[in-house]
Amino acid sequence: MVHNFERDMQDQNLNSNFEDKDNDEEEYVISKSQIKREMNALQDLGKKLIDLKDNQLVKMPITDELFRAIKESKNITQREATRRHLQFIGKLMRDQDAEAIQYALDEFDSGSQRFAQATHELEVWRTRLIEKSSAVVTEYVEKYPKTNVQYLRQLIRNAVKDQKNEKNTGAAKKLFQYLKDNSKSHEL
Repeated sequence: MVHNFERDMQDQNLNSNFEDKDNDEEEYVISKSQIKREMNALQDLGKKLIDLKDNQLVKMPITDELFRAIKESKNITQREATRRHLQFIGKLMRDQDAEAIQYALDEFDSGSQRFAQATHELEVWRTRLIEKSSAVVTEYVEKYPKTNVQYLRQLIRNAVKDQKNEKNTGAAKKLFQYLKDNSKSHEL
């Protein structure tokens, strides 16, 4: 009788272990379709990287190997070779931080929320600098210490002068462009 009791306990332990393995596998199983969707998304991200200009591509958080592959893809003209190379780039993208790359790409995409937010922030700076120049210049220089203060003040003076004379010589646009370039140089 004791022997049967021990066998029953062993059977129960085996069954519970088997059930635990099934539950663990169900939690970690990803469908083949999901894997394909993820790979296609990485490939699409790779296409966007190929379309970037060289000066934009340098700013991307990618490995040297992926950088070289993207540069090579610009020289490939045959359709099938382009498709295969794009798959290769998709494969290299698996080892990359896709979220960081997408975040960096949004900086160049005028339709993205990040681009709109950055543009809005620069427009606010421009407006504040034109309206209350001396106090805001100090605040701006504290945020962006590499700023050429003399040139910034000159741009502000020209923009204020345009506003007073109700002319549009493009001074406000030049000020905005300087603010944009200056903020990007501080990101590097």
